[in-house]
Amino acid sequence: MTTPTVDVHAHLLLPEVEALVADRPGLAEAKALDARRNGPEALAVSGPMVRERIPLLTDVAARLARMDAQGVDVQLVSPSPSHYHYWSDEVTARQVWRTANRATADHCAKAPERLRGLGLVPLQHPDLAVEALDDALDHGLLGVEISSHAPAVELSDPRLEPFWTRAAETGAILFLHPFGCTLDERLDAWYLSNTVGQPTENAVALSHLIFSGVLDRHPGLKIIAAHGGGYLPTHIGRSDHAWRARPDARGCAREPSSYLRDLWFDSLVHDPAVLRHLVATAGADRVLLGSDFPFDMGNQDPLGVLTAAALPDHDHHAVRGGNAAALLGLG
Repeated sequence: MTTPTVDVHAHLLLPEVEALVADRPGLAEAKALDARRNGPEALAVSGPMVRERIPLLTDVAARLARMDAQGVDVQLVSPSPSHYHYWSDEVTARQVWRTANRATADHCAKAPERLRGLGLVPLQHPDLAVEALDDALDHGLLGVEISSHAPAVELSDPRLEPFWTRAAETGAILFLHPFGCTLDERLDAWYLSNTVGQPTENAVALSHLIFSGVLDRHPGLKIIAAHGGGYLPTHIGRSDHAWRARPDARGCAREPSSYLRDLWFDSLVHDPAVLRHLVATAGADRVLLGSDFPFDMGNQDPLGVLTAAALPDHDHHAVRGGNAAALLGLG
């Protein structure tokens, strides 16, 4: 195999960011909201789970050893979504993205042939998003990671238009990865905040991008949707029906399903049949290997999961690494 195996969904923990915000006003309130949304049982499990994975999240040697064991040649590394800190004011937000961008670049620089990085932007301050994206690119990162929304800011918000324009101009990679779910305490048991909440957030965010015409106005965007795009690809027929049946759903130029082929999706859907459906719906050239390294909701054996989908050989190798190599510009 001459094409590298590329995992586009891998995370990094940045103690520098958490130290930066530790004493800032607003952090305690944000943590309390997160606790309410997730529930005490989920928090009791998540804390130890993250702590035991800290070496994989921070140490390059440990990361590379696990990649070797998985058969992964290259990772696209993004900060843990817990580092978004969309509650922060402009001064703190600027410090967060600068710290995150530099720390991520430093981590990847320790293994430049195997690690590529993404930075952060403050979605809660749309007027700062272009500056933050440029900062990430200036530090050698390929783009940035964004959540599905920020307080009072949806991805369809007109104030983000300069950000989409700049991302398209530069060819920056935008990794859409939700953090939390706005359904709040309805999902605070049985880890529904993640199992139901994350796919819901993906579907809502992508729908905002599609129905608002963002993808019409910025056809060059390179957006990778985590978690296979959530529920949207498997239920896109309902969106198409709404677009045909209702004038208030006509914010985009064509049927919503056609825009799936303007996006990229990771393979993290936890079901071979769903992965086959995603490939059929979005196209074999639009699906990328993704594991959510190294968290417990990820795939510890991403190549094994891909093999279980029994895709045609050409499609298998495209998802394994061919698509990502082309998108990320890997030589």
